[in-house]
Amino acid sequence: MTESTVNYPKVQFVDIDETYAGQRIDNFLITKLKGVPKSVIYRIIRKGEVRVNKGRIKQTYKLSFGDQVRIPPVRVSEDKTPQVSSKMRQVQDIEKAIIFEDKTLIVLNKPSGIAVHGGSGLSFGVIEALRALRPNEKMLELVHRLDRDTSGILLVAKRRSVLVALHEQLRIKTMNKVYWALVKGQWSDKQQSVQEPLHKINTKSGERIVVVDREQGKKSCTLFDVLERFDGASLVEARPQTGRTHQIRVHTACKDHPIAFDDKYGDREFDSQIKASGINRLFLHAKEISFFHPVSETTVRFEAPLDEQLEKGLAHLRANSDS
Repeated sequence: MTESTVNYPKVQFVDIDETYAGQRIDNFLITKLKGVPKSVIYRIIRKGEVRVNKGRIKQTYKLSFGDQVRIPPVRVSEDKTPQVSSKMRQVQDIEKAIIFEDKTLIVLNKPSGIAVHGGSGLSFGVIEALRALRPNEKMLELVHRLDRDTSGILLVAKRRSVLVALHEQLRIKTMNKVYWALVKGQWSDKQQSVQEPLHKINTKSGERIVVVDREQGKKSCTLFDVLERFDGASLVEARPQTGRTHQIRVHTACKDHPIAFDDKYGDREFDSQIKASGINRLFLHAKEISFFHPVSETTVRFEAPLDEQLEKGLAHLRANSDS
């Protein structure tokens, strides 16, 4: 049996334009040499085979507009390189999920169950699908992330300058995100914010969990409003003021209002109750986002509708609630 290979047989010389200006050389090479293991990329940098303006550089070097990068020939065995076709049904689902696209940005309503990128046993994710759908795009990078089972608004940048500008808005908290979640019990109108500090733990099995920890935890804040009440459940709107891993999921669970079908922090009895409505996946949806578009120089707002399963589930809960 012949091994599949990743083969870049010729020396490449790449002139850096605004797409890659400001990016670290190692991340640039990971993008340009798709399928090449990171260990190989760091080795060719360390050995001086990668040159910028004819000089050696470190892996932390940030590219500037007008730099010329020399990329050496690379040939490695790589059986795990995902082969993603634009004709795959899951990839076509991503195409249908795009709700806005211009020359610098893609906004999509990510379906539940699809990871934002491949890895950890997954052959591909949103990014790999978009690269198959848009093969001529020089750059497609996530502006932020969503958990695999969370649906809703996801931003993908096509230009380095846009990615940097949007990351800055995330840092200074001028990008506004709104999530909808179906939670256990009757959420109190008085519980308008949860400010429990969160600490991320990697277990021995490799699982990543987040816990409330008032000593080691990082400052975290989520604002909540009740949208609708049902028998034994509430539909809430969550506005995270910080961007911690699993923040909304842990902030609801720690108040004894776990989200429906949360496999890490949920309540199995509550899940059984909700299953009668036809809902059988995590009910956490990134409903809305607003930010300053760095190219059009206007404030833009995008909204992602709930999928059919969640809409029908809510309709069933309304029809079967006393309130």
